[in-house]
Amino acid sequence: FYAERTYIMELHFFKEFLMISHPTTVFLLLVFLLILAMIHHLEKKGTSFGKLVTIGTVSGALLGIFIQVLAGFPDAPTKVVFIKEATKWYSLVGGGFIDLIRMLVVPLVLTSIIHVILHMNEGTNLKKLVGAMLATNLGMVALAAIVGLSLGSLFGLGAGSSAVEGASKMRDVKPVVDTFRALIPMNPVKAMADTNVIAVVIFGVVIGGIAQLIKKTGTNSLEAFTKLFDELHLIMGWACDFIIGLMPYGVVALLANTLATRGLKAVMDMGLFILLLYLGLAIMFAAEALLLTVFGVNPLTYFKKAKSPLVLAFTSRSSMGVLPLTVETLTHRLGVSTTTANTVASFGTTAGMQGCAGVFPGLVVVYIANVSGIPFDLTLFIMSIVVIALGSIGIAGVPGTATMAASVSLSGTGLGAYFSSISPVLAIDPIIDMGRTMLNVSGSMTNAIVVDKIMGTFDEEAFKKE
Repeated sequence: FYAERTYIMELHFFKEFLMISHPTTVFLLLVFLLILAMIHHLEKKGTSFGKLVTIGTVSGALLGIFIQVLAGFPDAPTKVVFIKEATKWYSLVGGGFIDLIRMLVVPLVLTSIIHVILHMNEGTNLKKLVGAMLATNLGMVALAAIVGLSLGSLFGLGAGSSAVEGASKMRDVKPVVDTFRALIPMNPVKAMADTNVIAVVIFGVVIGGIAQLIKKTGTNSLEAFTKLFDELHLIMGWACDFIIGLMPYGVVALLANTLATRGLKAVMDMGLFILLLYLGLAIMFAAEALLLTVFGVNPLTYFKKAKSPLVLAFTSRSSMGVLPLTVETLTHRLGVSTTTANTVASFGTTAGMQGCAGVFPGLVVVYIANVSGIPFDLTLFIMSIVVIALGSIGIAGVPGTATMAASVSLSGTGLGAYFSSISPVLAIDPIIDMGRTMLNVSGSMTNAIVVDKIMGTFDEEAFKKE
């Protein structure tokens, strides 16, 4: 009895606590460590950051596929012991990297907004900035909705399929008035704890604006206050540089986990949805390129310089997690002013996401309508565009929240009762979420460039500089 009890305890120790109970787990951990060591070696040899990120991305993809091959492409990968164990350990690096970045989001946004306002030129027109930002963001998300709805209708997405009862549940959907109310920071500390970026931005604008007004009126020079935020901004900048430098290691784990834990069958069953989603994203990338061209900006230069945040968005699946790198890329590489970069990029993590809150809910509405046998006519098409564009406000930029955008869209178009039929789509969510998030971040950056051009503060020379 004692020997049996000891064996059970040892088994629990290795399987439940240590999570290394299979020889293949040890092998996969060694492979993972060798990849990280290789990247570290290349970094020491002076390999450029962009090349390191590319190497990490390719290595993570190959590792994820290799794990699937070892397991024989199972239908339920997370039930395979060595996949469950290895990806759990990988998440320490991948998830830890994202946690470090998200740790910076609120302090970075708050200090940057206040710092920018304190040093804002007298000629800066905040009203014009906000107006241009709202028009660009919501206009592009409406276009993304049209792309998703059109592709779904053209290819008959969901036609011939029957409604599927699944474990999916309708998320709580709030009236649009409550959504706007929630953005107002009644409690700024709670807003920071909830990572309500828009509320943090509003709080920062109020505090920074009042501080600047006090300085302008000569009531008080606020030297200590200004110096405090100058130094906080400097510290946050260095912290961002340090953590973003870990990106080549993080993307290996993030992409390996995503590909290893998705079953081949789940991907194949929803092949048309995946194909149309990525086709829609490609169309929106082309639309962004056209928008930049209209405003006199070379899209090829933009995509070349925006590679790092786009790769991180693809692998991390978190628009908010990429925010520090997004702002840094806009200000240091793309010639966008700090005022526009911080304001538009922060706004873009919560509202106007072209992938998660544009193309995706458009496809979902068509899919659910066809699966449920409801005619998708012109009235439903137009209603969907309006609902999706308004529903894009307040969708948080973290993994999985595109489901909330789908909930809002289905509810607003009268299809909420059929939400359980979305289960097959949720099964392949990580695969499509990678592309959606990349479009979200690209949309945020192109919007910032366009807004900066409208404001007349765009630095052409900095953008063209290699």
